[in-house]
Amino acid sequence: MQKMFLLLMAVAMAFGFGACKQAPKETAAAPMRMQSDYPAPPMAAVNPQTFTEHGYTRVDDYYWLKDKTDPQVTAYLNAENAYADTVLAHTKALQETLFSEMKGRIKEDDTTVPYLENGYYYYSRTETGKQYRIHCRKKGDLNAPEEVILDENKEAEGRDAFVLGGYRVSPDNNIMAYASNYTGSSVELTLRFRDLRTGQNLPDEIENTGGGAWADDNKTIFYTRRNEALRANRVYKHQLGSKAADPLIYEEKDELFSVYVNRSKSGAYIFMGSSSFTSSEYRMLPANQPNGTFAIFVPREKDVEYQLEHHRNQFILRVKDVNNKNYKIMAAPLTGYADKKNWKDLIPHDPKVKIEGMEVFDQFLSVEVRSEGLQELRVMSLKDGSMQSVAFPEPVYTVFSSTNREYASTQLRYGYMSLNRPNSTYDYDMVTGKSTLLKQQEIPSGFNPDDYEVKRLWATAPDGVKVPMALVHKKGMALDGNNPTLLYSYGSYGYSTDPYFNANVFSLVDRGFVYAIAQIRGGSEMGEQWYEDGKLMKKKNTFTDFIACAEELINQKYTSPRRLAINGGSAGGLLMGAVVNMRPDLFQAVVAQVPFVDVINTMLDPTLPLTTQEYEQWGNPNEKEAYDYIRSYSPYDNIEKKDYPNILATGGINDSQVLFHEPAKWVAKLRAMKTDDNITLLRINMQSGHGGATGRFDRLKEVAFNYAFIMDRLGVKG
Repeated sequence: MQKMFLLLMAVAMAFGFGACKQAPKETAAAPMRMQSDYPAPPMAAVNPQTFTEHGYTRVDDYYWLKDKTDPQVTAYLNAENAYADTVLAHTKALQETLFSEMKGRIKEDDTTVPYLENGYYYYSRTETGKQYRIHCRKKGDLNAPEEVILDENKEAEGRDAFVLGGYRVSPDNNIMAYASNYTGSSVELTLRFRDLRTGQNLPDEIENTGGGAWADDNKTIFYTRRNEALRANRVYKHQLGSKAADPLIYEEKDELFSVYVNRSKSGAYIFMGSSSFTSSEYRMLPANQPNGTFAIFVPREKDVEYQLEHHRNQFILRVKDVNNKNYKIMAAPLTGYADKKNWKDLIPHDPKVKIEGMEVFDQFLSVEVRSEGLQELRVMSLKDGSMQSVAFPEPVYTVFSSTNREYASTQLRYGYMSLNRPNSTYDYDMVTGKSTLLKQQEIPSGFNPDDYEVKRLWATAPDGVKVPMALVHKKGMALDGNNPTLLYSYGSYGYSTDPYFNANVFSLVDRGFVYAIAQIRGGSEMGEQWYEDGKLMKKKNTFTDFIACAEELINQKYTSPRRLAINGGSAGGLLMGAVVNMRPDLFQAVVAQVPFVDVINTMLDPTLPLTTQEYEQWGNPNEKEAYDYIRSYSPYDNIEKKDYPNILATGGINDSQVLFHEPAKWVAKLRAMKTDDNITLLRINMQSGHGGATGRFDRLKEVAFNYAFIMDRLGVKG
């Protein structure tokens, strides 16, 4: 689970590309306000810090910006925010229009599809005008009285931010453990306990954790704690009401590994996992023996990953090793599981099909797979081994296993969407093979999927590899090279950038934009090898793939450099920083959200959150070969005296994943080095963290600001 929250990286050098393809002739753009049309932007004071690494001397002029407790730093950030508002003041009406459009696509008074767990139907709902969700349940029947178990709006009263990390209810359904905070950080959470019979919180509180797993006695919970670098490295046991110090159950001393705890879907076991980006290990304890000792399943091995679940008289595993990079599904007996000779294949490895996840039920096993960039759901009978596939009608789509908590269920809950199809929730009957639509996302302001065209394109990377893209635009659009275009990507950690439905982006598409997603190496769209070919000493493939996608859009006359904007966040922000250093001529506008751009400084500081775990993604810069490679693409370290596109960088003062100083330093250095008259803006959320504003309407205001910047820089009228 912790992988979902880790740092980010990616940036590059301009060698090895050869002549770029010629762009089509552009039409004259409308006059555009430039940096010189505004008051002088804030300029960060130069305070050089000198570092020597591997015999190389490096000077960092803006190192001082990292201390958010320094009044000079906060004053500078506030000045940057004020300047960004000043520069885009003429788009204020546009921002309000965009906000109203996006808000109009939200069904404000809405309810999620209830799911069954342990005799209760759980769901959440939103109410008109309220920023946050209300979490509810009904006992045994959807017609039963509603019980509100957590109202995020009440939790957020008088606060600048509220984040709910998740909740789990005790086996007797009486106590809810929930993780939350008021800083906007997604990892620094406090675990609290609510008696659902009274609605009152218990005095027990556990700070700096992320969740836990209940034992059968309804009073014991196993949970993780984080160290100063925010690595989850310890597992403790807490008994409700106990005043004694919680006993330490396990400490993970390898800095590449994080620990987590969960309960098997069958309810029989509590699993304690420990994993890095390349290896994993499980320990387990019968859930009815909270005072027992965790037993190791199989010891960790280099480059061997596995996911563990329990099923009747066996364990079921999703396994990856050097010979099975796309994973396979195996079964191990309850006794003798430690000897791998007793394991057997349930679903063998397929070099063309990656198994991305699994759900274990009493009678069935469902797996999420990916082939040639397209997803699929497959269901196996655990009685006779027969296999069936869930069919989907479109050529480009996103499908995912949804909330499936009931071990005995014969229904598989899944979600389905595409670039022009709103999210739909289905139940798939694993006995009959039929899908039933439960709910489709409603767009109150109106939406017709048939007004838009969805396509899949392939770009050719410099090494000859074909890179897929998914895009959407209005039907009937002319391919004249003059369409405003937004190209988005991520490309790290093996996370696939799938063509999901984003209602907000239609504020651009309806104004003539092409919206494109580049499925570049570093993700897993084309299998696990796709991921491995975009990390460590192959990280630059991520950047060159993205550039190839941009060039393909230009060559196919969807757009031109003067009409092309790009966007990425976190590790995708590293991507943004890398490609603008490599090919600044290719883009007109860049939105880099919480960008991981100060790679060398961050990766050399093991006290920063999550740094050491990232060695398996980017390399360990304490080793010269890795240091030289990272330094060759690190965005902050490769800024040069040359023209750059228009750039908007965002950050969060409470971000614990990409600290706020990274975009702040990047912008300061860009302003000092660039030779153009394009605008460069920094906007820091002074109340929140990595995900920006936490309220659903406040979040839309941030999107509206970003879109207004893009439209203004591309010369698109509101």
